Amino acid sequence: MRPLVRAAHAVDRLTVAVGQLTAWLTLVMVLVGAFNAIVRYLDKYRLFDHSLASNTYIELQWYLFSLVFLLGAAYTLQRDRHVRVDVVYGRLGRRAKAWIDVVGTLVLMLPFCVFTLWVSWPSVRNSWQIREMSPDPGGLPRYPIKAVILVAFVLLLLQGLSMLIRSLAVALGDADDQTDVASDDAAAGVDRPREGWG
Repeated sequence: MRPLVRAAHAVDRLTVAVGQLTAWLTLVMVLVGAFNAIVRYLDKYRLFDHSLASNTYIELQWYLFSLVFLLGAAYTLQRDRHVRVDVVYGRLGRRAKAWIDVVGTLVLMLPFCVFTLWVSWPSVRNSWQIREMSPDPGGLPRYPIKAVILVAFVLLLLQGLSMLIRSLAVALGDADDQTDVASDDAAAGVDRPREGWG
């Protein structure tokens, strides 16, 4: 299992890098949103040219929100910050939690990612073929943001595989040595809050 766990570390490093980029995109999104609000307010009193609050900036704000939402999904999974409704899970031991994670990943998450990629591909391909643009005046191209759907679900799929590897290692008793796992996480640059992942 150790080579697979090392591969999981590589995925984690990629996920953390994308997560850090997403954090900066969040700041940009807030700044663009604030700019839109201020310009609209000033335009109301004819203090500013309303053309600056055009569809370009409004759509840019929407696109940034989409990027944050889509690209942040894998990082959120890696940090175990997705909503989890459970009555029993929190009371279980480490290996039992790992088995639940294995089954949930295999039965729910990975198939969902594959299905979403399969369903999204024709729409994204068509959008790129026609170089789809926003129908609104001053709108932005749509095809690049649609491609991010594929990127996001590939990243989520990779992080799901990383989670599966780690959970299997714990479930099979191959990750019992906390010192080795902690040093592996430190080497990967990962601060892992998830108890069941090692």
